[in-house]
Amino acid sequence: MRDEFLEPEVVGTDEEVDEVGLRPRRLSEFVGQRELKEHLAIVLEAAKKRGQAADHLLLAGPPGLGKTSMAGIVAVEMGVHMHITSGPALERAGDLAAILTKLEDGDVLFIDEIHRLSRAVEEILYPAMEDFMLDIVVGKGPAASSIRLTLPQFTLVGATTRTGMITGPLRDRFGLVARLDYYADDELESIVRRAAGILKVQISQEGAWEIARRSRGTPRIANRLLRRVRDFAEVRGDGTISEDTARQGLKVFGVDERGLDKVDRAILHSICQQFAGGPVGLSTVAISVGEQPETVEDMYEPFLIQQGFLARTPRGRIAMPAAYAHIGLAVPTVDRPAGLFD
Repeated sequence: MRDEFLEPEVVGTDEEVDEVGLRPRRLSEFVGQRELKEHLAIVLEAAKKRGQAADHLLLAGPPGLGKTSMAGIVAVEMGVHMHITSGPALERAGDLAAILTKLEDGDVLFIDEIHRLSRAVEEILYPAMEDFMLDIVVGKGPAASSIRLTLPQFTLVGATTRTGMITGPLRDRFGLVARLDYYADDELESIVRRAAGILKVQISQEGAWEIARRSRGTPRIANRLLRRVRDFAEVRGDGTISEDTARQGLKVFGVDERGLDKVDRAILHSICQQFAGGPVGLSTVAISVGEQPETVEDMYEPFLIQQGFLARTPRGRIAMPAAYAHIGLAVPTVDRPAGLFD
């Protein structure tokens, strides 16, 4: 194992560079996900004592909860390099083989959106994960032959937003399967204050809390809102984020008291007004707000359902009383599926 983790060069906009700089690099810096941190600490410490690579790790959960950060932490804690790719980028078996043959002992291979791997690539991954062997077919037709190469022991960290789309054989090959949950407001407040310190932004505890409670339980959103409020404070204020500055800044950027943005409110208005509260299908809702169905289902619906604004039924999406109250409408007196409004 190497003693130092080489920080990858970051190329992109200032905001993209900031995003990488705000990521925690060690378990002690990671806020929230207490159970996962405890499990991971045990797994990594045991692997280091044995002098082996850590078990393969599958991280599931909504976007922005820290799956990529956790993969980087595994590499830093183990003192190895991390190689990053994604499921859609690995189109052919040769793409994966090229990456696997470059790995060194103990390295971490992070595959984002691993549920989108093609079947051919997934088949190559099985012996690589289990036996650290790579089977390559050379030639075509009757002259084709198979060559088996020995790979160094490595740790595969897979990230997915859709656990149900991962095949059973692939899921069973991970030594630790964990799900990241949404964060509590007090955890997000700690994340905002830590990020403000890194960005050298003066922020009050009340200002941090105002940003945290509107961040939809997601650190990525909290950091994004912090940067927008920072911009507002520098342009319209004295550069310090107070509670009042945070409120004004978030209002300017369209984030309301419950953390809903323009698209969230458009979805509620569409279902409540255009479709009389539903039930209405996902595709219809997506078309009405100008978004892809997958985007609405993965990015917006989970929070709206969690907050009690929407409900999914066999007949489609239905607006709940809280949705009408939030956009200032009276709840209509129409027949609903039994139990929804009781």
